[in-house]
Amino acid sequence: MRVLVQRVSAARVRVDGGVVGEIRPQGQGLLALVGVTHADDAATARRMADKLWRLRILDGERSAADVFAPVLVVSQFTLYGDTAKGRRPSWNAAAPRAVAEPLVDAFAAALRDLGAEVATGIFGADMAVELVNDGPVTVLLEL
Repeated sequence: MRVLVQRVSAARVRVDGGVVGEIRPQGQGLLALVGVTHADDAATARRMADKLWRLRILDGERSAADVFAPVLVVSQFTLYGDTAKGRRPSWNAAAPRAVAEPLVDAFAAALRDLGAEVATGIFGADMAVELVNDGPVTVLLEL
C-alpha cells in the first residue's frame, strides 16, 4: 500500500459536478491518495492508517492524532504506475478493483476507529480533486 499524503487547509472531491467528499479543517487536515498492490491485506490497511494518523507533518511537528485533523481519502491506483520502460505506464502492480476497493474502505474505517473525521471519494469514479496544499507538504508513505 502506498499513500501520498498532502497537508491541506481545504480539500474536496467532485464526481459529475457534485461534491462527494470534503474537509474544511479548523487549521490543517490531510488528503490521502491511496494505492493498493497485490500483497496488501486488511492488516496492511490498519497499519498504514495508524502510520498516517500519527505522522508528524502538521505545524509544530504535531500529528493528525494530536489535533484530530480531518482526512480526505481518495483511491489512486496510479500510485503503482511503472514508467521504467517506454512512454506508457504499466499498471500491473496495482491491485484489481475486487482487491483494492475493500482495502481502501478498510483504510478509511481504520482511520475512523482511531478517531479521525474521514471523508472519501468514490472508488473507480472519474473524480476531480481540489485542494489547497499547505506548506506545501507532500509525503509518500509505504510500509
